Amino acid sequence: MSDFWILNMFFVVLLFLIGLFCLLAMKNLIKLLIGIELLSKGILLALIATGFEKNTILTSQSLAISFIVVEVSVLATAMALIINLYRHTKSLDVKNISNLKG
Repeated sequence: MSDFWILNMFFVVLLFLIGLFCLLAMKNLIKLLIGIELLSKGILLALIATGFEKNTILTSQSLAISFIVVEVSVLATAMALIINLYRHTKSLDVKNISNLKG
């Protein structure tokens, strides 16, 4: 294992822990979405760094591009839902989601 891979894994763990903290501590939907994005960026960095370390960079790049495409579509859907929720409740607090029950 090279020092480059270990340094990248340090940043992966750092991104993952910050994203996990955002998911556990925040109540705002936008901040929760940012936490999910930080988690996914950590996974993406781990994928690329491991592919570089194992000399399979082309495979990891193709997986990363596929991951990015799926991530963007999920992000667009989540943002549309958050905007629609904000229009109805005038708040981005997670507790107001339970008020939408029929």
